[in-house]
Amino acid sequence: MARSDRPEIVCICGSTRFAREMQEVTRDLALAGAIVLAPVVFAPDEEREIGAEQKAALGVLHLRKIDLADRVLVVNPDGYLGESTRREIAHARATGTPVAFTEPV
Repeated sequence: MARSDRPEIVCICGSTRFAREMQEVTRDLALAGAIVLAPVVFAPDEEREIGAEQKAALGVLHLRKIDLADRVLVVNPDGYLGESTRREIAHARATGTPVAFTEPV
């Protein structure tokens, strides 16, 4: 739960295929006064340059972002939840971080 002396910290989770939707949610939350922690999203040509080890390290880094958050907001158009997002949700729930979704699951 957010402390009253600082803005709420929200960690965005979701498939990077929804980068545009995550940017919109990030903007709306920031304009509402939240600190937003979001996944790193690469352009399609950049993604080919990211190795499996780097991708795994970014996944672990995102779990640490969840650890810092007051809550997680999953961006899931049409209810979509991929494997990585499901792992992030499980991590948040295991650590007691509240999880909400932009679409019904």
